[in-house]
Amino acid sequence: MDAGTLVLVHLHSPKEKYWGALRALTPAGVTVRGIDVALFDDWARQFLSGGEPELGVATLFFPLHRVEKMFEDSRVGTVAAYHERFLEMVGRDVRDVLRLDSSRPDGPLQ
Repeated sequence: MDAGTLVLVHLHSPKEKYWGALRALTPAGVTVRGIDVALFDDWARQFLSGGEPELGVATLFFPLHRVEKMFEDSRVGTVAAYHERFLEMVGRDVRDVLRLDSSRPDGPLQ
C-alpha cells in the first residue's frame, strides 16, 4: 500500500480500529492520519452543520507489534467503504477534507 491510500487498521492489546489515510508503512510500524472507527459517523456529521468542529483526525503511529491487520478502505459487496459513506453523508470527497484538516502544524497529507 502506498502513502495516501485510505485504510482500516485493526489493532490488538487493546483491541481498536482506526480509519484514515496511510502516511507511512515501515518495519517499525504504521502511521495513519485518521480517527477511531467508533467516532467516524460523528466526525463526518459535523461537516454538515458548518459549525466549529469538535472532533478531528490526528496523525497516529502504531507500532507494528500492535497491528493485527490492515485493509484498504473499499466496498465489500453491498457494504459501502467509509469514504463512500462520507460522500453520501456530507457530499464531499473525504480526501479533500483530510487535506484541509491536515493543514495543521504536522503538515499536509501527501
